[in-house]
Amino acid sequence: MDAGDGVLLSLAADLRRLRDKAGGPTYRVLSARAHYSVATLSTAAAGHKLPSLAVTLAYVRACGGDSAEWERRWHQVAAELAADAVAGAEESGLDDERVPYAGLAAFQADDAERFFGRERLVEELCVRLARRRVVAVFGASGAGKSSLLRAGLVARLSGQGRRALLFTPGPHPLEECAIQLAALTGGTPGQLHAELVADPRNLHRLVRQALADDPGEAELVLVVDQFEEVFTLCPDHAERARFIDALLTAARAENSRCRLVLGVRADFYAHCTSHADLVEAFRDAQVVVGPMSADELRQAIVQPAVRAGYTVEGALLATLVAHALGQVGVLPLLSHALVETWRRRKGNTLTLAGFQAAGGIDDALAQTAEGLHTALNPHQQRIARNLFLRLTVPGEGTEDTKRRITRGELDTVDPDVTLVLEHLARGRLLTLDRDSIEITHEALIRCWPRLRDWLADDREGLRLHRQLTEATGVWESLHRDPGVLYRGARLALAQDWATRNDAALTGRERDFLDSSLAAEAGEQAAVRRRTRRLRQLVALLSVLLILATTATGYAVHAQQTATEQRNIALSQKVANQAMAMRDTDPALAAQLGLAAYRLVPTIEARSSMLNTFANPYATQLTGHTNNVNAVALSPDGRTMASASRDRTVRLWDVADPHHPVEVAILTGHTNNVNAVALSPDGRTMASAGWDRTVRLWDVADPHHPVEVAVLTGHTNDVNAVAFSPDGRTVASAGTDDTVRLWDVTDPRHPNPITALTGHSDAVVSVVFSPDGRTVASASFDGTGRLWDVADPHHPVALATLPGHTAPVVWVAFSPDDRTVATASQDFTVRLWDVSDPRHPAALATLSGHADVVRSVAFSPDGHTVATASLDRTVRLWDVTDPRRPGALATLTGHTGAVVSVVFSPDGRTVATGSDDYTARLWDLPGPALAGHGDIVCGAAFSPDGRTLATGSWDRTVRLWDVTDPHRPGKLATLAGHTSSVCGIAFSPDGRVLATASYDHTARLWDVADPHHPAPLRTLTGHTDNANGVAFTRDGRTLATAGLDTVRLWDVTDPRQPRERAVLTNHASGVNAVAFSPDGRTLATASWDHTARLWNVADPRQPRERAVLTDHTNGVNTVSFTPDGRTLISAGFDRTVRLWDVARPDGPAPLRTLTGHTDSVYSVAVGPDGRTLATASADHTVRLWDITDPRQPGERATLTGHTDRVHIVAFSPDGHTVATSGADRTVRLWEADVERVAARICDLAYPTITRSEWDQYFPGLAYRPPCPPR
Repeated sequence: MDAGDGVLLSLAADLRRLRDKAGGPTYRVLSARAHYSVATLSTAAAGHKLPSLAVTLAYVRACGGDSAEWERRWHQVAAELAADAVAGAEESGLDDERVPYAGLAAFQADDAERFFGRERLVEELCVRLARRRVVAVFGASGAGKSSLLRAGLVARLSGQGRRALLFTPGPHPLEECAIQLAALTGGTPGQLHAELVADPRNLHRLVRQALADDPGEAELVLVVDQFEEVFTLCPDHAERARFIDALLTAARAENSRCRLVLGVRADFYAHCTSHADLVEAFRDAQVVVGPMSADELRQAIVQPAVRAGYTVEGALLATLVAHALGQVGVLPLLSHALVETWRRRKGNTLTLAGFQAAGGIDDALAQTAEGLHTALNPHQQRIARNLFLRLTVPGEGTEDTKRRITRGELDTVDPDVTLVLEHLARGRLLTLDRDSIEITHEALIRCWPRLRDWLADDREGLRLHRQLTEATGVWESLHRDPGVLYRGARLALAQDWATRNDAALTGRERDFLDSSLAAEAGEQAAVRRRTRRLRQLVALLSVLLILATTATGYAVHAQQTATEQRNIALSQKVANQAMAMRDTDPALAAQLGLAAYRLVPTIEARSSMLNTFANPYATQLTGHTNNVNAVALSPDGRTMASASRDRTVRLWDVADPHHPVEVAILTGHTNNVNAVALSPDGRTMASAGWDRTVRLWDVADPHHPVEVAVLTGHTNDVNAVAFSPDGRTVASAGTDDTVRLWDVTDPRHPNPITALTGHSDAVVSVVFSPDGRTVASASFDGTGRLWDVADPHHPVALATLPGHTAPVVWVAFSPDDRTVATASQDFTVRLWDVSDPRHPAALATLSGHADVVRSVAFSPDGHTVATASLDRTVRLWDVTDPRRPGALATLTGHTGAVVSVVFSPDGRTVATGSDDYTARLWDLPGPALAGHGDIVCGAAFSPDGRTLATGSWDRTVRLWDVTDPHRPGKLATLAGHTSSVCGIAFSPDGRVLATASYDHTARLWDVADPHHPAPLRTLTGHTDNANGVAFTRDGRTLATAGLDTVRLWDVTDPRQPRERAVLTNHASGVNAVAFSPDGRTLATASWDHTARLWNVADPRQPRERAVLTDHTNGVNTVSFTPDGRTLISAGFDRTVRLWDVARPDGPAPLRTLTGHTDSVYSVAVGPDGRTLATASADHTVRLWDITDPRQPGERATLTGHTDRVHIVAFSPDGHTVATSGADRTVRLWEADVERVAARICDLAYPTITRSEWDQYFPGLAYRPPCPPR
């Protein structure tokens, strides 16, 4: 027995001892408690392989062990096993060069012999490159773009004797290009860089020079991988533009001897469209890298092993294909798991046992990371911790993401920093370039528990640190300008964090903080010196009484100033804390944000308030003292029951779901209560427990429930219970592998009917179909089953639902009886067509959860499915078409596994139960409207504010009823366009909707009845994308903007529109148009970096009035203020600009708004002209006070979107804002702070306590922000 076997057998023995200490429960009992199969749990304690962390902790919890202690133990064992595996490979002389797989890193050109599965895509790329001089390769992160370009394309070209030059742009793409060219031409990088900067066409000339001695048909293929770096790393817009110009010129010049291939992450497609030349070059020149097919996965898994003299076990191959099929970003994880499986191979065979010992796809990475961490000494471990935290961006309602940093951001004075970097890079956890460092794959953040714990320790501190790092970079880039140093509240917050986390700071960050402190101290000293001089002067000129009075006044003023500064800092700090806890404690977060705003209305406090309802608001129900296993709602939605491991059922009055009241606690079960159900008339409740009983309760008066009967018959734990639709039958499911039916026509005298047998393992879920004729069950045997119970005394087995690769733990029927959903420990939910229950058919699989899916429920209208998971989230899915389900939203906030989910009868609330000892009631639909299948790039309110129209890349326009913005609803979908629809405008009377599309047309629609819109006319004439539309205030003229021209149309009769004029002065495409309120001026925004004003008093003879030229990149949008005196423009240069357009001598710039960190896509002005909203690719919307356009000020930042925000629109009510973007959602925001305050006080429960107040507002009198109810 070797050392590795020793630690593994010791772990298994201790697990068995823990089970003995718990009283020796059978594995069937443990299975029901842990929610894992008998086989999985018994294998965990056998010592043959390391169980996954999730299985280990489930086993421990089921035996009453200490989860934290066992988690540490598991990490230690995993680290030792990983170290032993690596050491064994080294001792055998098997270094990484003989490993058949690449692991987390991308394949290189030298890896072509082991690069399989992408042959078809390589061929497609080569064919496309032969036909086009520029080709763009798009794909999601982890899809395999880099491997395709390097081991596929470049290797193929090299094999054909063709020249290829591959590089990544980095922060200085022209410099990087020069370095690579120098190796090709023999020139010096400095000289070549100067030539490229001087004239981008010199790249074309240099390529021709390099090929001068080659045959005339010879060409150079330039391959630029990770092209998105020109947007993420290159801060110089001018250099970026020159680089793009140089590449395209080299490839498209008349006598070009160069072809160009760009590898681009799919989420940067919109960034590419900000350059008109790229848009043109990408037409019909795109190759998309999607998930591998099953056959391609088999090739990628088997062939590298075969080439290296190994074989892959069939069971392993089937498991790997099942895990990876359809998953875009899984390839690096798959490759890493294969490397670890290879290290644990049996002879020359890669086995399923080796794969499982490595921890599977996710846990293999966790074990590797833990092993590398354990190999470091304590000082190096601290360096590693700070490094990973620096390389991660904490999400806000989204998953955490990786962050690329430059080496200059780190302190390399300590030699251990370099050692740690190299150690982690050798382990392929980090990727090191010449000047950049990043986590190799974001899966590490998700899969490594230690890193997750580090991130959870102080998320708000991480955000402060990121801000400090960015501020340090700006300070240094401005030659340490003292004007950008921290002061006041920001300095106080940063210093407070730094005092507690000094080891996390780099030298440059300490310099920044020290300089900030010194600058503030200097300023304070200067104030004190001025004060002393003032006192001396007063002493000379005043009598002692006057001097004393002056001193007293100054002291009072100083005290007031100090108090004001303290309050500002406290308001900002508490506002940030409120934002951080918004998911985990919504009620407290809302009240803290409001209290901070009441203290001082800082930008942070206002932002915190306006973001309170950025995600569906949840009300917590507390009281249980152990896991909440199940929740159920009465048919009238006024009562909720919750069942818990604390052996009780609690009843709650939820008539007002925001102020639930516990009305009764039901005791009687002598063990864990695992399920609860309410009868269709709401008068009877059934509860199921691990005491092997089902109990019936009279809950006609929920305040005084009475136990009326106990059903016995199961020979093991009872896991689930359900009523038939007529209330006359109860079904119960147990660990004894059966479903039992009971006649409860008289609940006080129930009778057993029969048992349904057929499952071969514990049955853990059961449900009746809405018509009562069918029962569905779910079992740890990995199947769902359907049973005909039309005659409950003679049930008939109908069909088995196979397909899941792990135990099935939940089953649910849709309201129309036609669809069944099954949830499984394989992390998925499957949808089945059961129109013919004897022949069910698979419809679709819902994938997205990162752990076991424990519960699933259909909404009352059947259009939405909710799924609850051990990953602590609830996900909502659009199943209107169950063959094509789409993700709607993710509800986060539970701090433990979510194990039960149910909709309220009106569909407006979702109730959940969790292992965090709480239940939650979530408001639906929440602020996000989902339904579009792609980026939502257009939005407009109707003049009466009751209808919102949205346009999308999915080629449709959707109409929404927003009469009540808190309860929006779908009205209709407009189909007809054949490409993206991003331009949308209502006519002033609200009866006509105009839409503009990339299909080169605009369309007019009759929306007088928004429930039944009808097409009126299609406007043709544009020869390229139509981007924008706008009506004059009288509704008689329509302007359409396109990449070719701007066109004016007479739409007096929308059924017979006539073209009036064409505006052609822009040097490039036009993105947007806007009419002034009087209709006499038209503003246009263009890719040519200008906005233009046109006199359209006579729309048949428009005249250019002015050209606004301050933007340094394409202009995306324009909008007038309601008084017509100010124009707002915004664009890809990340700025928003205000212009005075009322001056007789022509327009003049008023102010430039900076703050967005990426392109600004859209602007909107409120009806009162006092508030401006701006939407940006930086995922935020900002609100600005433009009451005085010469002195605008930022009011708040809205942060709910998880991707680029493409459009923002104000409702005519002046306080509702709509936004939409690349996350495919439309969000509705309340922009009036007092309205938000009123809603907070209406919903937030319970009231902030005195102890909570003292924790966040020390030294201030207890003043709850909301009056008592």
